[in-house]
Amino acid sequence: MKVQIIYYSKTGNTKKVAEAMASELGVEAKDVKKETLDKSCLVFLGSGLYAGKIGKKLVEFIGKNDFNGVNVVLFGTSIKGEGNEVKEMEELLKSKGAVIKGRFYCYGNFLFAKRGHPSEEELAKAREFAREMTK
Repeated sequence: MKVQIIYYSKTGNTKKVAEAMASELGVEAKDVKKETLDKSCLVFLGSGLYAGKIGKKLVEFIGKNDFNGVNVVLFGTSIKGEGNEVKEMEELLKSKGAVIKGRFYCYGNFLFAKRGHPSEEELAKAREFAREMTK
């Protein structure tokens, strides 16, 4: 199964999760600003949560691409760890015809909040999640 991992990360938290998943699957995680959609892949898309919204560049990426029938796995990080970034991506992608196959989210740190996240345990869970999504 071909896999593509695309992320947007301002602080590096989502990038860490993307890279953990990518290392598990033997692919390279790509920054959304430098990547094009390969509709033949299982596409992992990730973002952090910034002032209550997903990254603007990821919104633009979703908006400019045709996701009709594309299998997508979502992942995200935030200091609340509630998955609001994943929910927002899911709403946008469903309106574009994407098929959501899975969701993963964990804490990210920002300034003094949630230092040490994503933790090694969370990154291990991200790797396990990625493996499960590709079975």
